[in-house]
Amino acid sequence: MDPLLLGAIVAIATILVLFSGVSVAIGLLIVSAGFLIIFDGPRSLELMPEILFGKLDNFALLSIPMFIIMGASIASTRAGADLYEALERWLTRVPGGLVVSNLGACALFAAMSGSSPATCAAIGKMGIPEMRKRGYPDGVAAGSIAAGGTLGILIPPSVTMIVYGIATETSIGRLFLAGVIPGLLLVGLFMAWSLYSTWRSGEGGRLSSGSYSWGERLEILPRVLPFIAIILGVLYAMYGGVATPSETAAVGALLCLLIAMIIYKLWQPQALWVVLRDSTKESVMILFIIAAAGVFSYMLSSLFITQSIAEWIGTLDVNRWVLMGAVNIFLLIAGFFLPPVAVILMAAPILLPIITTAGFDPIWFAVVLTINMEIGLISPPVGLNLYVINGIAPDISLKTILTGSLPFVGCMVLAIILLCIFPELATWLPDVVMGRAV
Repeated sequence: MDPLLLGAIVAIATILVLFSGVSVAIGLLIVSAGFLIIFDGPRSLELMPEILFGKLDNFALLSIPMFIIMGASIASTRAGADLYEALERWLTRVPGGLVVSNLGACALFAAMSGSSPATCAAIGKMGIPEMRKRGYPDGVAAGSIAAGGTLGILIPPSVTMIVYGIATETSIGRLFLAGVIPGLLLVGLFMAWSLYSTWRSGEGGRLSSGSYSWGERLEILPRVLPFIAIILGVLYAMYGGVATPSETAAVGALLCLLIAMIIYKLWQPQALWVVLRDSTKESVMILFIIAAAGVFSYMLSSLFITQSIAEWIGTLDVNRWVLMGAVNIFLLIAGFFLPPVAVILMAAPILLPIITTAGFDPIWFAVVLTINMEIGLISPPVGLNLYVINGIAPDISLKTILTGSLPFVGCMVLAIILLCIFPELATWLPDVVMGRAV
């Protein structure tokens, strides 16, 4: 059978299996096993356990559970609420400052937790009721938090970037650095839109918060600064040559647990058990998907599907930006239905040879891919962040949350366009800190 036709059949079968409701990892294994049996015979299944466990035999994977523990220990405390309150006190006089405070808190909490749902939950629990109480429309209050929560997969340390690095054998350190400036760019665009929409409504004065004394502004900082110091310390250890990403993640997880225990009195065994239990569940889920995706990639390669697609794309006589546009549309559609980790593990090994052949930088592409995944987090039908916000504020309809987040989707699309025009936004910092990639 023609490999391209076979690839189309595999794609349709994968979509049908995943839409049946089975977990992503199990679905990938079912599809992989089925096609291997049909085309390579039952003996091909003997390799599946070796590939499955071999994919997990990677020291870099240790950073995933460590960063997840780091985020879970922060999410289990009042760190998000304190971060939100600190920014609110410092930005109280800015028109629309409460939305800006929430977006800033989302950005910082995302850097500490690396998780979009955790960021939405932690900041949204405080921010949404407060914005509604101050007179902000429900759509603005809910949409800004839903969009701000997506920053968790872009701003380092990002589990999504780690997964991309493992799937494509790309430097995780460079990927983390590549997400810094685009992450700040997105924060700036989100804040600019918030300020403009507040100014346009003519309600900036009415929506400003009360005044705080300098003493009130300073007293909240000791609760926030230790976590920010940890983030800076993690980045310094990673890029200062002190430790590898996995070692740095372990130290960061330990320090976050200690600070949670000391500052927020999280020393009860039951509370610590919840942190470790939830972290283990999420880590196992991600690692299982990574292992299953390894088997899926082997199946595609064994049946010459990956090679044939890359070769076919290479023979197309189209402008490389047309090709990149098609790739972005594919990623957007995939992000509407699948979680970011699944999309990256399934698509990155296929897309990487295509985009490198077209002359695109794989580090730059990682940022573009991640922003596409961010859009998926606030787009139906899956739109995980939409449901997290709806769980926090069940009286706000999903339609209202979605409508409120649409302007921020526009900001993300604008960020992708700016990255296409100025790719140095993603590549400059890694080149400066770590030198140009050979």
